[in-house]
Amino acid sequence: MTASADPNNAIVTLPDRLKAVRCVLRKEYGKRHRHPWVVAYSGGKDSTLLLQLVWETVAELPAEERKRPVLVVGNDTLVESPLVIRHLRDSLEMIDKAVDESGLPIETHITEPCIDQTFWVNVIGRGYIPPTRNFRWCTDRMKILPTTRLLERMTQDTRGSVLLVGTRRAESQNRQRTMDRRKVSADRMNPHGAVDGCRMFAPLSDLDDNDVWMTLMQRRPPWGGTHRRLITLYRNAGGGECPLVMTREQAPSCGSSSPRFGCWTCTVVKKDRSLRGLIDSGHAEAEKMEALFDFREWLITLREDNANRLPVRRDGNAKQRDDGSLVFGPFTLTVRHAILERLRTLEKRIGESLILPAEIDSIEDIWWRDEIREDARQALERSVSETTEPDPAGAMA
Repeated sequence: MTASADPNNAIVTLPDRLKAVRCVLRKEYGKRHRHPWVVAYSGGKDSTLLLQLVWETVAELPAEERKRPVLVVGNDTLVESPLVIRHLRDSLEMIDKAVDESGLPIETHITEPCIDQTFWVNVIGRGYIPPTRNFRWCTDRMKILPTTRLLERMTQDTRGSVLLVGTRRAESQNRQRTMDRRKVSADRMNPHGAVDGCRMFAPLSDLDDNDVWMTLMQRRPPWGGTHRRLITLYRNAGGGECPLVMTREQAPSCGSSSPRFGCWTCTVVKKDRSLRGLIDSGHAEAEKMEALFDFREWLITLREDNANRLPVRRDGNAKQRDDGSLVFGPFTLTVRHAILERLRTLEKRIGESLILPAEIDSIEDIWWRDEIREDARQALERSVSETTEPDPAGAMA
């Protein structure tokens, strides 16, 4: 049993700390307003413990007091690590089944990016270079916007909502600074940064890593099964989940230097240590993950070669840096075609769908419009060139 010191130097055991979290949850759940709770659930250790404590708190209440609905929200960017998204969807199915049997006011939902804003539509369709730390276009389009839209709808329908997140100070120094700056605590509500009428709080904020792991190893999830699969994922990968990002303040966690489960296409990190760890651990699907890893490395190689990119941006204009060097634009159409072709080959190799038919439709539509623009631009350049050329007959006259 672990213990830690509180501000008054009293030794507090793990059961005491968990009890304190449950007390906060019960107090907030019992408030007179009926704003629904939204539990941000990625399937990782912190969000799993958060959901477990929420579930146990609500389940202990008399049926007549379980009036506040709880929505468990996961996010699928459509390029999630296969093992992680499988774990997320399987666990949500178990939760749904357990809810049907228990009658608890809990529902689940998975958000996805709009089909015209997915990773492949932006990279293969529009020619966006794979994300970098300075050009991290993916977080907004694939994580923040889908979940924000859901929160906005709920908040409008019920005139308010409460977002519960599993963030903790002990995750990193950067996380602690962010939480301290925003005065986030286990029992304090904060306004959501982007959704009016939505408040958020982090009940686990004062727990450390050992608290989380000890609880998950010692207690079974109330929706059934065990946490063994989750624990094994972490052990093999040596990493953590890429969190369900709900605000821009949380965005730096995605693509951080620490090992994290996230998109298998993530090129923000220099090295996908989680995917590499799963491969090196001798996982049963190591060959498939090796193929995904190689494809990601190839995307980075394409990104770093300016010969693969247009000299102008998508609006047709050139841009220069302060030193006069050219800022290259999107991938050429030839490169975009090559990426799609290699992706379809990868699908056949691993026997798994990696791109949706609707994404291909969007990509082909963008290509068609880009080809028309390029034809028009070239025709205009030829027209200008012809009108500015000297007339040989006039010159001789």
